[in-house]
Amino acid sequence: MSAEETLILVKPDGVARGLSGEILRRVEAKGYRITDLRMVTASRELLAEHYAEHEGKPFFAPLLEFMSSGPIVAVRAEGDRVIEGFRSLAGATDPTTAAPGTIRGDLGRDWGVAVQQNLVHGSDSTLSAERELALWFA
Repeated sequence: MSAEETLILVKPDGVARGLSGEILRRVEAKGYRITDLRMVTASRELLAEHYAEHEGKPFFAPLLEFMSSGPIVAVRAEGDRVIEGFRSLAGATDPTTAAPGTIRGDLGRDWGVAVQQNLVHGSDSTLSAERELALWFA
């Protein structure tokens, strides 16, 4: 049986704050393997496809604006139960309530802006991981 794969994104706020290395360190310290890594400035087209399930929601346009505001570190990671494990490591979506010890709990906070800047994205299922990895690592 092959190891599960997931997409991890270090969002523009994490890159701008110089946290990419710390976030990747935590992924590797957890025992997951980084099998591909690239820094990209994502096009609005890529982001619209990535976040297609949110199209039409009030935060969709601000989300695309934020995610296209600077470089993103895209990571292909693998390991047993890596999807569930990384989402636990990332912490709750809202950095204010994310538990200490998680990426968002230790490194994130609410900046009072229109879109939650919460440092990282991780695929939420094997289907999402397959779709997202195909988009970011075509």
